[in-house]
Amino acid sequence: MTIQLKSPAFKEGEPIPPRYSCEDVDISPPLNWDESQVKIPNDGSLAIILDDPDAPGGTWVHWVIFNLPPQTDSLPEMIMQREELENGALQGTNSWGTIGYRGPCPSRGTHRYFFKIYALDTKLDLPAGITKQELLKVMEGHLVDEGQLKGTYTRK
Repeated sequence: MTIQLKSPAFKEGEPIPPRYSCEDVDISPPLNWDESQVKIPNDGSLAIILDDPDAPGGTWVHWVIFNLPPQTDSLPEMIMQREELENGALQGTNSWGTIGYRGPCPSRGTHRYFFKIYALDTKLDLPAGITKQELLKVMEGHLVDEGQLKGTYTRK
């Protein structure tokens, strides 16, 4: 993993601010990475998955976004919860069964949240609304590089 995924809202391993959780406005945090680190072809793409492996019933998926243009080096705060974004990226279905980002909302205790970025050698021929598992299956054999950012959250 060589892509350094970061957020100006929180540092690696630190708490995710409540603003990005179910206890506040529940919007996606800003993310950025150094695009020059990513050796990705012009016809490639990027994907991001956010999940919580500490959920009582198994890993809970909070966000699936894919087909981000290869020259993308950041996502602003508050990506709209719609299937297709202006840059052509598509969003998948989270564990709530909705499209787009839904923030940390642990039932109890402190949970870890992993923002994972994937650089791919192709744009994926997939519809919006796919699940994390469907995305991971189609990504097989196309992974060029990856990285992650870990945050934590404790519900008040």
